[in-house]
Amino acid sequence: MTRALIATDLDRTMIYSRGAFGGHTDPAELLCVEYLDGAPLSYVTGTAATLLGDLAAACPVVPTTTRTPEQFRRIDLPGGPWHHAITSNGGVILVDGEPDPAWRRRIDTAVLESCATLDEVVAELHRRITDDWVSKVRVADELFCYLVVDVAAQPPGFLEDWDRWCSARGWNVSQQGRKIYSMPDPVCKSRAVAEVHRRLTDAGALDPDAPVLAAGDGALDAEMLVAAHAAIRPRHGELEALDWQHPTVAVTDAAGIAASEEILAWFTRSLDVPLAS
Repeated sequence: MTRALIATDLDRTMIYSRGAFGGHTDPAELLCVEYLDGAPLSYVTGTAATLLGDLAAACPVVPTTTRTPEQFRRIDLPGGPWHHAITSNGGVILVDGEPDPAWRRRIDTAVLESCATLDEVVAELHRRITDDWVSKVRVADELFCYLVVDVAAQPPGFLEDWDRWCSARGWNVSQQGRKIYSMPDPVCKSRAVAEVHRRLTDAGALDPDAPVLAAGDGALDAEMLVAAHAAIRPRHGELEALDWQHPTVAVTDAAGIAASEEILAWFTRSLDVPLAS
């Protein structure tokens, strides 16, 4: 049996757009892992690709993202294919690439029992926004919604007022750059990670006492980082902007794409995994 489960966020934790590199990077050292409409979109460094492949060979690595399944499938992440992946911020568990219907039923039931409906939230959101600062309103996987906004034109106090309305109805709000997410409380990464850990334990693939190690950069990752036995976040992103700290969460020295190498090296040291190459 393996010694740990690794759950890692993707965007700006493992993979990076050119705008998120955070400094000079030699193009020869980059591997494009995502294309959109034929254009390169997301990258990892060669070192990160090697480290991630070695980790995936040594223990269960679970990509854990707020992306929908369709968005996740665009990524050709080193170390795959993935037996388990978590998408839609924990609302979906992919098993060999396919959504697990039993998990989705559990999530839908939990939301129905404790939260305002998605339709209610979207309707209230439309009453509070205008086209002069919101360019898109999107519903993701019939689970949650998000705005794409002009941050400079965003009304002062909108986020705080909207969060108060949502928190009274079982939802939470998070802003990550130009995107403002509205998420039902049961849809969270840590619940899905715990379920994957349970399944691997029941299957005899993971020791029941095997720790969870996690990484992520955004507020939507915070509960996963705290729930893990140990975790790490990059020195950039929403949590860095909030100066968010926790006793069991390390912070990289590097920011930008170089932080992914530092995160993967931290995972490697935590497991004492020998490099295969």
